[in-house]
Amino acid sequence: MQPVQSHDIGTRKPAMQLQRLWEKYSVGIAFVILIVIAAVINENFFTSGNLINILRQVSIIGIIALGQTIVILLGGFDLSVGASLALSGAMGITVMNQTGSITLGVLTTILCAMAIGAINGSMVTKGKIAPFIATLGMMASARSIGLYYSDGGSQTGKVEGFAELANGEILGISYPVYLFFLITVLIYLLMKKTRFGRYVYAIGSNEKASLLSAIPVNRIKMLAYTLCGMLVGAAAVIESSRLNSISSSSSGISYELDAIAAVVIGGTRLSGGKGSIWGTLFGVLILGVLNNMINLMNVSPYLQGLVKGCIIIIAVLLQKKE
Repeated sequence: MQPVQSHDIGTRKPAMQLQRLWEKYSVGIAFVILIVIAAVINENFFTSGNLINILRQVSIIGIIALGQTIVILLGGFDLSVGASLALSGAMGITVMNQTGSITLGVLTTILCAMAIGAINGSMVTKGKIAPFIATLGMMASARSIGLYYSDGGSQTGKVEGFAELANGEILGISYPVYLFFLITVLIYLLMKKTRFGRYVYAIGSNEKASLLSAIPVNRIKMLAYTLCGMLVGAAAVIESSRLNSISSSSSGISYELDAIAAVVIGGTRLSGGKGSIWGTLFGVLILGVLNNMINLMNVSPYLQGLVKGCIIIIAVLLQKKE
């Protein structure tokens, strides 16, 4: 066995440092590269109007993706987010129209979505049902209830000022964009600075070890799914306010795919335990830029699903098992 030469060690160190930097900042680097490519392909990309439009379009999916990140970090899934958005939005608009109170409508929307999240958490923790199956069943159930409740149609807001929640602007930027970035910061602080966040990462890394360490696994899972539901509720308020209506048949369709795509692109491991909120933020922005590029290049919108599907597959393949 030959001894390791000192120059070999010296050569490895920069390579290892570069590898660590790439693993840590790869999603940010990919975002910058994509921005440059988009700017070269189309001169209209870097206009202020187009950039603001991208942020406005990704705000709803971005808020949902933040909740999805927490659930996936636990090693779970929530496939019901789109159907939950449609159902809770319809309930909220109904209460708002009947009471004339925007506040009650917003609270109803968020509480309804939280209830759906709590039911998901109960099925996973108490019922011991796999998250994929539990939330898939909830997706079908919530969508069906929404269709029955609205008779396959839509609910329209009749209270003046409701549409302003999602369409109002400050300095030319709509309110949902500010809300998205505010929630991003709050969720980041929750995951990095609190015991809840540490427990989520621990459970996702090794649930059995977490149980042996006296971590309340079931309680944390319940909180995670309920929190995800609350963020879906916030997204439902924006969605229903933006159009002043919500459709039980079309609202929220494929939102779970978009949210999961953003989380995976951001580097969160599907098996749980590894990932970051900032990664999800960049994942959401990357998806937004890609969709915008497709539109600017006059590519058929029907191909957007193909792009997202390929990105998910590639992102999972690039994830390294530890």
